[in-house]
Amino acid sequence: MNCRIIATAALLAATSFAFAQKAPPASPPATAMATIAGKAITITYSSPGVKGRAGKIFTKDGLISKNPHYPVWRGGANAATTLHTDADISIGDLKVPAGTYTLFVDISDADNWVLIVSKQTGEWGLAYDQTKDLGRVPMKMSKPLEMVENLNYTIANLGGTTGKITLEWENHSASVLIAVH
Repeated sequence: MNCRIIATAALLAATSFAFAQKAPPASPPATAMATIAGKAITITYSSPGVKGRAGKIFTKDGLISKNPHYPVWRGGANAATTLHTDADISIGDLKVPAGTYTLFVDISDADNWVLIVSKQTGEWGLAYDQTKDLGRVPMKMSKPLEMVENLNYTIANLGGTTGKITLEWENHSASVLIAVH
Protein backbone atom coordinates (compact mmCIF):
# COMPACT_ATOMS: atom_id res chain seq x y z
CA MET A 1 0.00 0.00 0.00
CA ASN A 2 2.81 2.44 0.86
CA CYS A 3 4.44 1.72 -2.51
CA ARG A 4 1.22 2.60 -4.31
CA ILE A 5 0.92 5.90 -2.42
CA ILE A 6 4.55 6.77 -3.10
CA ALA A 7 4.21 5.87 -6.78
CA THR A 8 1.02 7.94 -7.09
CA ALA A 9 2.65 10.91 -5.35
CA ALA A 10 5.72 10.65 -7.59
CA LEU A 11 3.55 10.49 -10.72
CA LEU A 12 1.53 13.50 -9.56
CA ALA A 13 4.70 15.48 -8.84
CA ALA A 14 6.22 14.61 -12.23
CA THR A 15 3.01 15.57 -14.04
CA SER A 16 2.79 18.87 -12.15
CA PHE A 17 6.41 19.63 -13.01
CA ALA A 18 5.87 18.83 -16.70
CA PHE A 19 2.85 21.15 -16.92
CA ALA A 20 4.71 23.91 -15.08
CA GLN A 21 7.46 23.96 -17.74
CA LYS A 22 6.79 26.52 -20.46
CA ALA A 23 7.82 25.92 -24.03
CA PRO A 24 10.28 28.50 -25.32
CA PRO A 25 8.56 31.30 -27.26
CA ALA A 26 8.30 30.78 -31.02
CA SER A 27 9.96 34.18 -31.54
CA PRO A 28 12.16 34.78 -28.49
CA PRO A 29 13.00 38.31 -27.34
CA ALA A 30 16.43 39.60 -28.35
CA THR A 31 18.52 42.74 -28.00
CA ALA A 32 21.32 44.26 -30.07
CA MET A 33 23.41 46.90 -28.34
CA ALA A 34 26.55 48.90 -28.95
CA THR A 35 28.31 51.84 -27.40
CA ILE A 36 29.49 54.31 -30.01
CA ALA A 37 31.34 57.48 -28.99
CA GLY A 38 30.40 56.66 -25.39
CA LYS A 39 26.65 56.55 -26.12
CA ALA A 40 24.42 53.45 -25.97
CA ILE A 41 22.30 52.43 -28.95
CA THR A 42 19.92 49.51 -28.45
CA ILE A 43 17.49 47.59 -30.66
CA THR A 44 14.94 45.39 -28.89
CA TYR A 45 12.98 42.88 -30.97
CA SER A 46 11.52 39.39 -31.15
CA SER A 47 13.40 36.93 -33.35
CA PRO A 48 11.25 34.68 -35.55
CA GLY A 49 12.71 31.59 -37.21
CA VAL A 50 12.54 30.54 -40.85
CA LYS A 51 11.29 27.10 -39.74
CA GLY A 52 11.48 25.41 -43.13
CA ARG A 53 10.09 28.40 -45.04
CA ALA A 54 13.34 29.41 -46.78
CA GLY A 55 12.52 31.24 -49.99
CA LYS A 56 8.95 31.79 -48.78
CA ILE A 57 9.39 34.66 -46.31
CA PHE A 58 9.81 37.79 -48.44
CA THR A 59 8.21 36.82 -51.75
CA LYS A 60 5.07 38.63 -52.93
CA ASP A 61 2.98 35.63 -51.80
CA GLY A 62 5.22 34.71 -48.85
CA LEU A 63 4.83 34.89 -45.09
CA ILE A 64 5.31 38.66 -44.73
CA SER A 65 2.83 39.43 -47.55
CA LYS A 66 0.01 38.21 -45.31
CA ASN A 67 0.53 41.08 -42.85
CA PRO A 68 -2.07 43.88 -43.14
CA HIS A 69 0.54 46.64 -43.71
CA TYR A 70 2.53 44.76 -46.36
CA PRO A 71 4.91 45.81 -47.92
CA VAL A 72 5.78 47.51 -44.63
CA TRP A 73 7.11 44.88 -42.23
CA ARG A 74 7.60 45.22 -38.49
CA GLY A 75 11.18 43.99 -38.73
CA GLY A 76 10.63 41.25 -36.17
CA ALA A 77 7.75 39.49 -34.46
CA ASN A 78 5.34 40.15 -31.61
CA ALA A 79 5.71 43.65 -30.13
CA ALA A 80 7.14 46.32 -32.41
CA THR A 81 10.91 46.47 -32.84
CA THR A 82 12.31 49.42 -30.90
CA LEU A 83 15.40 51.56 -31.26
CA HIS A 84 16.66 53.52 -28.27
CA THR A 85 19.55 55.96 -28.54
CA ASP A 86 21.14 57.92 -25.71
CA ALA A 87 22.44 60.51 -28.17
CA ASP A 88 21.35 62.32 -31.28
CA ILE A 89 22.35 60.14 -34.23
CA SER A 90 22.12 60.00 -37.98
CA ILE A 91 20.87 56.84 -39.63
CA GLY A 92 22.04 57.29 -43.19
CA ASP A 93 20.98 60.87 -43.93
CA LEU A 94 18.13 60.87 -41.38
CA LYS A 95 18.67 62.91 -38.20
CA VAL A 96 17.31 61.00 -35.18
CA PRO A 97 17.16 62.85 -31.84
CA ALA A 98 18.01 60.92 -28.65
CA GLY A 99 15.02 58.84 -27.57
CA THR A 100 12.97 55.75 -28.37
CA TYR A 101 11.50 54.88 -31.76
CA THR A 102 9.87 51.98 -33.58
CA LEU A 103 11.59 50.42 -36.58
CA PHE A 104 9.74 49.11 -39.63
CA VAL A 105 11.11 47.99 -43.00
CA ASP A 106 9.60 48.66 -46.43
CA ILE A 107 10.30 45.48 -48.40
CA SER A 108 8.27 46.34 -51.51
CA ASP A 109 11.46 45.90 -53.56
CA ALA A 110 13.21 42.71 -52.42
CA ASP A 111 16.57 44.10 -53.56
CA ASN A 112 16.18 47.60 -52.07
CA TRP A 113 14.80 47.69 -48.54
CA VAL A 114 14.05 50.95 -46.76
CA LEU A 115 14.35 51.37 -42.98
CA ILE A 116 11.45 53.33 -41.48
CA VAL A 117 11.97 55.14 -38.17
CA SER A 118 8.63 55.86 -36.51
CA LYS A 119 7.99 58.31 -33.68
CA GLN A 120 5.10 56.14 -32.44
CA THR A 121 6.16 53.62 -29.79
CA GLY A 122 4.59 50.91 -27.69
CA GLU A 123 2.48 49.37 -30.42
CA TRP A 124 2.00 45.67 -30.96
CA GLY A 125 3.95 44.62 -34.05
CA LEU A 126 1.62 45.30 -36.94
CA ALA A 127 0.21 48.71 -35.94
CA TYR A 128 2.00 50.82 -38.56
CA ASP A 129 0.87 54.43 -39.11
CA GLN A 130 2.76 56.25 -41.88
CA THR A 131 1.83 59.67 -40.46
CA LYS A 132 4.10 58.89 -37.47
CA ASP A 133 7.23 58.37 -39.60
CA LEU A 134 10.27 60.36 -38.52
CA GLY A 135 11.80 59.33 -41.82
CA ARG A 136 12.97 56.61 -44.18
CA VAL A 137 16.46 55.49 -45.11
CA PRO A 138 17.59 53.19 -47.95
CA MET A 139 19.44 50.11 -46.74
CA LYS A 140 22.40 48.41 -48.40
CA MET A 141 21.39 44.88 -49.42
CA SER A 142 23.56 41.79 -49.56
CA LYS A 143 23.27 38.06 -49.02
CA PRO A 144 24.53 36.41 -45.84
CA LEU A 145 27.18 33.71 -46.25
CA GLU A 146 24.55 31.13 -45.33
CA MET A 147 20.83 31.07 -44.62
CA VAL A 148 20.05 32.86 -41.33
CA GLU A 149 17.50 30.79 -39.39
CA ASN A 150 16.59 33.33 -36.70
CA LEU A 151 16.15 37.02 -37.43
CA ASN A 152 19.14 38.90 -36.08
CA TYR A 153 19.98 42.57 -35.63
CA THR A 154 23.53 43.70 -34.93
CA ILE A 155 24.94 47.11 -34.17
CA ALA A 156 28.63 47.37 -34.98
CA ASN A 157 30.95 50.06 -33.67
CA LEU A 158 33.10 51.04 -36.66
CA GLY A 159 35.29 53.38 -34.61
CA GLY A 160 35.07 57.02 -33.66
CA THR A 161 31.49 58.20 -34.01
CA THR A 162 30.37 55.71 -36.66
CA GLY A 163 28.60 52.40 -36.62
CA LYS A 164 26.37 50.13 -38.65
CA ILE A 165 22.96 48.54 -38.02
CA THR A 166 22.46 45.22 -39.81
CA LEU A 167 19.30 43.12 -40.05
CA GLU A 168 19.68 39.53 -41.28
CA TRP A 169 17.05 36.87 -41.81
CA GLU A 170 16.61 34.03 -44.25
CA ASN A 171 18.65 34.94 -47.36
CA HIS A 172 18.64 38.71 -46.80
CA SER A 173 21.04 41.09 -45.13
CA ALA A 174 20.24 44.81 -44.95
CA SER A 175 22.43 47.43 -43.33
CA VAL A 176 22.67 51.16 -42.82
CA LEU A 177 25.45 53.36 -41.45
CA ILE A 178 24.88 55.38 -38.29
CA ALA A 179 26.76 58.30 -36.74
CA VAL A 180 26.63 59.70 -33.21
CA HIS A 181 26.57 63.48 -32.86
